[in-house]
Amino acid sequence: MAKLCIIFMLCSLVIISIVAAGGLKKGPEAVEKWFTNIPYAKEKLTKLHFYFHDTVSGNNITSYSVAQSNMTFKSPTLFGLVSVADDPLREGPEPDSKILGRAQGIYSSASLEEFGLLMTLNFVFTDGKFNGSTLSVFGHNPVFGKYREMSIVGGSGVFRLARGIATAQTVWYNLTTNNAVVEYTLMVLHY
Repeated sequence: MAKLCIIFMLCSLVIISIVAAGGLKKGPEAVEKWFTNIPYAKEKLTKLHFYFHDTVSGNNITSYSVAQSNMTFKSPTLFGLVSVADDPLREGPEPDSKILGRAQGIYSSASLEEFGLLMTLNFVFTDGKFNGSTLSVFGHNPVFGKYREMSIVGGSGVFRLARGIATAQTVWYNLTTNNAVVEYTLMVLHY
């Protein structure tokens, strides 16, 4: 019984050290050490909620079109239009709400039949307990659908080896400016 208690305490210390490190130490040696402790770590579920503010026109533009095909502006879906974004992730839908991070990446109109985007984004967290960590989102985004799901395919920092689902719902969209606010809820499995 005493040996069992000692083994339990040692395993608990290993798990506590993994959690305390939170994947925050960087560099090849620190990452290698983190990976060797995975068999002792317990996977956890984290729910995140924020608002993606995409500004393509007006003041403080955060997303720019960088490429298009010869037929992009003849297509009802803007097929072939490629944009690069560095959009703020905010606590609320209001333009002055607290910034939690940035959505940095590329989205492209990739459907001939519907207005659907191919999203390749990194959610880079710059505030709170996830400061310095990222989540990578990839998938199809039919922007006029009420709810959209995209895959969380990885992450860094606290979110190393993350996987999960990002759901998106448009809160506000201006047909004239094409600016939008999108509510995101993420369910993330990570160590």
